[in-house]
Amino acid sequence: MKEIVLDTETTGISIKEGHRIVEIGCIELDNLIPTKNTFHCYLNPERKVSEKAFQVHGYSDEFLSKQKKFSDVQDDFLNFIKDKPLIIHNAEFDLAHLNNELRLLSKSKIINEVKDTLVIARDKYPGSQVSLDALCKRYRIDNSRRIKHTALIDCELLAKVYINLIDQKEPSLNFNSEEKIKEVEDYKIKYFKKVIYPNAEELESHKNYLKQHLKKNYF
Repeated sequence: MKEIVLDTETTGISIKEGHRIVEIGCIELDNLIPTKNTFHCYLNPERKVSEKAFQVHGYSDEFLSKQKKFSDVQDDFLNFIKDKPLIIHNAEFDLAHLNNELRLLSKSKIINEVKDTLVIARDKYPGSQVSLDALCKRYRIDNSRRIKHTALIDCELLAKVYINLIDQKEPSLNFNSEEKIKEVEDYKIKYFKKVIYPNAEELESHKNYLKQHLKKNYF
């Protein structure tokens, strides 16, 4: 099954205050294995980046002013995520901003299935910290590259976190897996403890043996 790990960076938190998206990153998974298919773009938000947001991702107004607008990439983005489940950490935030960008262009909202790893983590580890950094630490995932919040790096980390959250080992190409499964199945068959019932002749022989060798009842 193909899924899309998705992350965005923005000019600020609230769309009610007019904040916009400045970066979108997507990584495709095929049966939990990252493919070579990615989507990434920086965007001109057509407004200034808030100081707090700049501290998070480090994208300056000057840098962003030279990038494409969301209207320029919307078709490619929607085609990339089309019909695939989305894996997002704090999906409410990212989807609110993405749907706001679509609304500004009079486009329909995203209706993909969404798997929110923040919700999954809260259910699995109630009362614990469930930020992306905290989950990387819990699962011993190297996040040393995450000096700033950048969409593609966050997607790479989130893909590994997601695999651990759903109790799967990180996938690897193991061409001997089917043979190993068969060996286990063969082992179970060879050492299965089957119950064998005696036939009439064996029961009669056993009865005669008891009469001849155990004439007294010692109990």
